[in-house]
Amino acid sequence: MKLYFAGPMFAKSDLLYNEFLVKKIRELDRSLEVYLPQENGAINDKAAYADSKMIALADTEKVLESDLLVAVLDGITIDAGVASEIGVAYAKNIPIIGLYTDTRQQGADNQKKLAALGDTAENQFHYLNLYTVGLVKLNGSVVTNEQDFLALIKEQLNK
Repeated sequence: MKLYFAGPMFAKSDLLYNEFLVKKIRELDRSLEVYLPQENGAINDKAAYADSKMIALADTEKVLESDLLVAVLDGITIDAGVASEIGVAYAKNIPIIGLYTDTRQQGADNQKKLAALGDTAENQFHYLNLYTVGLVKLNGSVVTNEQDFLALIKEQLNK
């Protein structure tokens, strides 16, 4: 099985989190081929040069070769590249698993947090682009923790 890992990759924390998750994914099954874009030095060595077409062609090719796309949805917004990769996967009916760990989603039954939604600029929850989330959910699901994320990947491996 070929898996494409979509995640933000420009802050050191993003790179380390991606490495951590991909290590866990690779431990699920040694025969699994995981494409982690940050490992592709030909287009992602930021000290070198790759133009937009080179990046788009290389990553799109890998998405299209994939049997499963997994995506980290965390951040101020869903990373633009991740959203693009999700769109390509959706268009080709490639299953998608999204990981969304933002802690602001906790307390969905807290009446004070819910009431604050009526007060301008007091939203206690985080917003994700619903179009992108909808593409993920139409071809898969979104989970809130690494354990469920890995379990869903394992399920896909066993299909």
